Amino acid sequence: MQSSFKRVLTGILFIGAAVLAGCGNNESDTSGGNGTNSGEGVLTVSIEENYSDYFEAIKGDFEEEHGVTVEFVFREQLEQAEALPLDGPADIGPDVMMIPYDRIGQLAQQGNLATVTIPDDGRFNETDIQQVTVDDQIYGMPYLLETLVLYYNKDLLDTEPTSFEDLEALMEDDQYDFEVESGMNTGFIANWLDFYYSYGLFAGYGGYIFGDNGTDPSDIGLNNEGSVEALNYLTEWYAKWPQGMLDEGTVGDFVDQSFIDGKTAAVINGPWGAANYEEGGVDFGVTTIPTLPNGENYQPFAGGRGWVISNYAKDVDLSQAWLEYITTHENQLEFYETVQQIPANIETRKVLLEEGTEVEAAVVEQYENANPMPNIPQTAEVWDNAKNMIFDTVSGNKSAKQSADDAVKVIQQLIEQKYE
Repeated sequence: MQSSFKRVLTGILFIGAAVLAGCGNNESDTSGGNGTNSGEGVLTVSIEENYSDYFEAIKGDFEEEHGVTVEFVFREQLEQAEALPLDGPADIGPDVMMIPYDRIGQLAQQGNLATVTIPDDGRFNETDIQQVTVDDQIYGMPYLLETLVLYYNKDLLDTEPTSFEDLEALMEDDQYDFEVESGMNTGFIANWLDFYYSYGLFAGYGGYIFGDNGTDPSDIGLNNEGSVEALNYLTEWYAKWPQGMLDEGTVGDFVDQSFIDGKTAAVINGPWGAANYEEGGVDFGVTTIPTLPNGENYQPFAGGRGWVISNYAKDVDLSQAWLEYITTHENQLEFYETVQQIPANIETRKVLLEEGTEVEAAVVEQYENANPMPNIPQTAEVWDNAKNMIFDTVSGNKSAKQSADDAVKVIQQLIEQKYE
């Protein structure tokens, strides 16, 4: 799944037309009914169909231990999240479901989620728990993780870049000169017009979206000293890149194709990029994103998905037990081996560091320096305005400070209009 897709959906108001009660009636529903919690002794679990083999394989032990039947409803996660506000009160929604972290905040604030207890056994760290925390209450169980990493072409580089100075050196290599535009170079490129990709640079310089770990929308840090410094550093990069790097509609494809064609030695992307690069025949390596010029780590968003309990579930205690069961190391390891996605359980992540693919190990390592994306609804007002801020600065329309101040002013106005 493209992170930009998830990001756009952050905080969007749920639209009733898309979540009519009839959506609960799914032909793939293994219960044979309408996909609802059908009463005592039944736990209804909403999953995407590609997970069915794994969950069918492990549900037996849970059913035996608790004397219940686990029934699955196959539904796309974002669709299920949008449906809950109507399906739940109508008593046709599932008891538990997996959804992206950035959907938890609004669902919780709307009263659609039950609180969850995280087992006190060290299976998750503070970053994981922050992903599922809203207004100091925990509303989910961490399950999957993802973040950005650095891909580099092994045919072009003998060693992996470890600092941004290494990346800057690539821009002095004439083998990466952009033929169509004199003086431009593509040794290293990144879609920094997209704030999902550039946030790690802002955070590394001391910028932030909202204060108090992303929970205080009255404190916007996109125009502080660190953010302005980050914008000025971005401007230095865009002065060396082709004009196409400012084309919002095509820049993502340009970055990928340039890397595949061997015209770029290193790019920033998420784990979802690996399949495209493999198909393109690139002999690539994967590592954590290099250290910034100020000596600080690049701090991208920590993302992923967690399990939540509907506030309309028939048996919240049983739902809690399911969440605890599926997030044990044993079950998370089997999940990884079955579907090849990166689990949140810390013990399982340690296994991936030693035995996983290069992509998986890099994601797990980078995640340690990642910041949870704010999951409050007000975050929806940030993305376009942050993009405009970056564009206005690097294109020379405004100074970094003026661009940042203007963006923050607009974000503040939108928050006052929509949320206060």
